[in-house]
Amino acid sequence: MKKAALSLFTLMLAVCVSFAGKDILELKGAKGPGYGKTIVLVSGDEEYRTEESMPMLAKILSQKHGFHCKVLFAWDKEGKYIDPNNQAGVRGWEHLDSADLMLTGTRFRRPSAGDAKHITKFLDAGKPVIGIRTATHAFTGGGSFGKKISYGSFGPLVMGEGWVSHHGGHKREGARGVIEKANAKHPILHGVKDVFGPSDVYGIRKVTAERDTILLRGAVTKTLDPKSENIEGKKNDPMQPLAWLHTYDSSSGNKGTTFCTTMGASVDLVSEDLRRLLINAAYHLTGLEVPKNADVGYVDPFYPSFYGFIRDKNFWPGQDMQAEDYGLGKTPAAPDPKGTPNWPFRPVKKK
Repeated sequence: MKKAALSLFTLMLAVCVSFAGKDILELKGAKGPGYGKTIVLVSGDEEYRTEESMPMLAKILSQKHGFHCKVLFAWDKEGKYIDPNNQAGVRGWEHLDSADLMLTGTRFRRPSAGDAKHITKFLDAGKPVIGIRTATHAFTGGGSFGKKISYGSFGPLVMGEGWVSHHGGHKREGARGVIEKANAKHPILHGVKDVFGPSDVYGIRKVTAERDTILLRGAVTKTLDPKSENIEGKKNDPMQPLAWLHTYDSSSGNKGTTFCTTMGASVDLVSEDLRRLLINAAYHLTGLEVPKNADVGYVDPFYPSFYGFIRDKNFWPGQDMQAEDYGLGKTPAAPDPKGTPNWPFRPVKKK
């Protein structure tokens, strides 16, 4: 009898796993204000380790705030292992069809025409988007999301800005969030006071106070130390926008709202208030009341690797990471890429 019960349980578990699919990480929402709402978190970039940060954020959003979360990954051509260097490798775009919010940090992705239809449908419905770091240049190639939004114009038109420049010194100068006084009482800023990241400040041209709601500006700091002083001179006068709300026009004519921050390397998210900023944005964009001081503590330990390109063709096959490796109760830790500066301000997994 026990063997029969165990076999039935095993069969049911297998059905659940096959239903969810091995390509994505699905975390059902616990009790919380976000229960009943679905967020699709899209990883897939060569540099800033969204394959680490998106699962971590999904755990917080699902387990502490009730959102149903689905994390998409970029896979190798055969779908055997997660490979952020494969620009055409993101799988699971169809999950956007039932999503209330997309949170993306992709960089120069090349979705197929079939996959683009799901993104187009999402945007045409005027649904909200949160973009971090390279979301300003999330896609590339000859495709489009309807008649108005080409892959290359997704950043400028949907997020409010495209790729411009490294305004701060890459891997030398950090970024400190400075609250925009005119919008200091905005609910997305609830409980947000100290935002710092070792990724540099991006240059911004299109985002303006007249067109967008600027919430944070980015002060370039002298070093990557969270306690570093801001540099003096023209680079911080004026400070570049660092986080803002933007209204986009979809190809269908419907309007949607996006929240974008040019911070978002996995090591940036060691900053508690940066995590809080993103969780607050998820509440706000899904029409929920933003908590005064949202719980953004890690669900599982988080060991982010430093940002940087990984050129070793054997690295990702050697890592052999699967979506389930980032699931609840799992604490993966990847080696830093070559050229990583010393940055002792993050937890490190003990061997």
